[in-house]
Amino acid sequence: MDLRTVLLIVLSAVAALTIVFYQYFYKDRKKGSLKVLLAALRFVALFSFFLLLVNPQFITNDYFLEKPNLVVLVDDSNSMKEAAQNGIVADIIDQIRTNTDLLDRFSVHQYAFGEKLEDTDSLWYEEKNTDITNALSAVDEIFVNNSSAVVLLTDGNQTLGKDYQYFSPSKNLAVYPVVVGDTTKYQDLSVGFLNTNRYAFLKNKFPVEANIHYSGRVPVSKTVTVTLDGTTVYRERINLTVSNNSHTLSTLLDAKDVGIKSVKVQVEALENEKNPFNNVKETAVEVIDEKTNVVIISDILHPDIGALKKAIESNEQRVVTVAKPNLLPQDLEQADILLLYQPNRSFRNVYEHIAKSGVGHFTIAGTKTDWNFLNQAQEGYTFQNTGQTEDILPVRNNTFGLFSLDDFEVDRYPPLKGNLGDLEFKEDVQFVLFQKIRGLELDIPLFTVLTPEKQRQAILFGENIWRWRAQTFRNDGNFQRFDNFIGKLMLYLSNNSKRSRLDIDYAPIFDNAQSANISAQYFDESYVFDPNATLTMNIQGLDNGFVRESPLVLKGNFYEVDLSDLEAGEYNFTIVVEKENLKRSGRFKILDFNPEKQQFSADYGKLEQLAQRTQGKIYLPKDVGTMIADLSTVDQYRPIQKSRQNVVSLIDFRILLGLIAMALATEWFIRKYNGLI
Repeated sequence: MDLRTVLLIVLSAVAALTIVFYQYFYKDRKKGSLKVLLAALRFVALFSFFLLLVNPQFITNDYFLEKPNLVVLVDDSNSMKEAAQNGIVADIIDQIRTNTDLLDRFSVHQYAFGEKLEDTDSLWYEEKNTDITNALSAVDEIFVNNSSAVVLLTDGNQTLGKDYQYFSPSKNLAVYPVVVGDTTKYQDLSVGFLNTNRYAFLKNKFPVEANIHYSGRVPVSKTVTVTLDGTTVYRERINLTVSNNSHTLSTLLDAKDVGIKSVKVQVEALENEKNPFNNVKETAVEVIDEKTNVVIISDILHPDIGALKKAIESNEQRVVTVAKPNLLPQDLEQADILLLYQPNRSFRNVYEHIAKSGVGHFTIAGTKTDWNFLNQAQEGYTFQNTGQTEDILPVRNNTFGLFSLDDFEVDRYPPLKGNLGDLEFKEDVQFVLFQKIRGLELDIPLFTVLTPEKQRQAILFGENIWRWRAQTFRNDGNFQRFDNFIGKLMLYLSNNSKRSRLDIDYAPIFDNAQSANISAQYFDESYVFDPNATLTMNIQGLDNGFVRESPLVLKGNFYEVDLSDLEAGEYNFTIVVEKENLKRSGRFKILDFNPEKQQFSADYGKLEQLAQRTQGKIYLPKDVGTMIADLSTVDQYRPIQKSRQNVVSLIDFRILLGLIAMALATEWFIRKYNGLI
């Protein structure tokens, strides 16, 4: 307690005594025990009141021992199952968790991971993908402020994410890999990447490219076969050696009929090859007989045009042409969708064509838009431009229901540049995004879709949408979320038929069952999304006779069914709305591909680089005792004694309030009893 507080307490006592002396003893020379009692009660009340104002405090120090963290990170993927069956992993975990030296020195935590990190002690080894970098990054974030050692139990075979050998953690994290599995390098032939287009067009050719990799010391000569729906369509003999250990196969196949076509590349196995699973790789191509032609019309150069072209053409079903507004009528008639970028008076013939044809179109307005012309050229909306520009942030409208926005998040998107003014709509409209200006969310649309009976159109009131595509790449490492959103918009605009009350969204081909899910949206008779409907899916396997009925689960503004338990094969499905005569059907295919079976040997080299990069050390299962001894003695991981200062009130304010109330009440009662009031 500091000197100032002591002086204030003394001063409070003096002040209370002075007031009591003046009230009870000054000019009143009568004596008696009653006066002394009343004066004492008054002093207690006043002194407690002054102490309440002073609030005297003192500081206490709490001492505690802070231990570094020992994180046991276990690979729970399918490739670890054989090692787990031998009891190797369980034995290592048991040695770590029961060692008294480690428990005295560390706070021990255990996590499992496949595609994602999980805080669990249960290990099933059923994960179909391994992302070591993601698991290490998550642990680094969890224990960012503490010194941590990570014991990584894995075979080092990663199927997803960034290469973990280049992982750079914070300075407080070191990784100690324990290599589980056979580290012997066997002779192996494998099919690496297999590239093909997702869509092909009827009566055209589509490319197939595959990489064949050889690991071994003896030259080999093997045949690579390409089959299309089980029929051999291409065969090539390849020769591989130690120095020439890879070959890229490239060919063109014919798209003869419509549907989902299975493309399989297979290389002959070596004699006594340990891992035959990676000698085959399969993908699928959907053959279609139509293509959507999108024309971007602009009178200016802007990076938005290139970003939109890339996003639209990410789906091979669409082709984009960039043109000036002075298009010939026959060129306009070839367009299935028009994208009008910052229209001005030179767009007059384009809007005349839109009025006659009813073609779906997407308008992007910005700082170069001629609003006087645009207000006259179309009848759906008017905008009274003030001439003032502003940075506009997007806010997603979660009640939007024309098409699914399930994976399109705009929380961290940069602002667009747009004009301020009064906006009025003359047709039915649904808002996709609202505006947020200078931290204030407005009930004004940034992105909206007009829904008249005969024509569909969308309007974005801001330029620099290229920044959104770039931000998507920064967030996810790819452009998929943004491109999918633009793709759904194009699909909506290209369909000018009567709107369906039941819409389904799914991919016709899934690489494996883990990625298989189908979503749907159901609207009531006024075309408002209905979250209270009951949707079921009837699934029928075309290859295995599988039949099942599954409910769709509500997730935000859409329904979804999880199909991750299905086996590889082709399936028909029908989604039905209960108590409504509404149903939609489709077909999808799940490929038989397990990335965890593509590698047989543990990757000792990469794990060793990871250990060196993070200032750790690599071990084999037989050396776990050495690892425990090393961790128990290294100076970097010593518990540290720390102190915590606590500021504590000398007397709790509730006690002081109680003393004041009790003293005043007692004084009043005594005075009343003795007739002094």
